[in-house]
Amino acid sequence: MELNVLLVCGSGASSGFMAANMRKAVKEQGLDIKITARSEAEIENYIEEIDALMVGPHLEYLLDEIDELIHGLPVKVILMKKEYYATLDGQAAVAHLLAELDHE
Repeated sequence: MELNVLLVCGSGASSGFMAANMRKAVKEQGLDIKITARSEAEIENYIEEIDALMVGPHLEYLLDEIDELIHGLPVKVILMKKEYYATLDGQAAVAHLLAELDHE
C-alpha cells in the first residue's frame, strides 16, 4: 500500500530538498512512499489525500492549527527533528517517519 506523505516547511525551498533526499532514501529501501513538498498554506488542499504530514521544526507553532484542519482525518502529524532537518538527511527523516507510523 502506498503511503502519501506531505512535507511543509514554510517557503518550500528546504522542504523541496528534503523531499528529494527522502525520495532517494525511500527508493534505496524499496519502500512504497510518495513524498510531496508544499508550503504550509497549501495543507488544506492536500489534507484528505495524505497519510502523514511532516512539519518543519520551525513551524511547531502551527501544530494546533493543523490539528483543527485534520479534524478526525486519519493523518499522522510528525514534527521533523532539527537534527536531520538542518542537514536535510533524508535517511534519518524516513526512519523517523517509519518509527512514528509504527507507533500508531
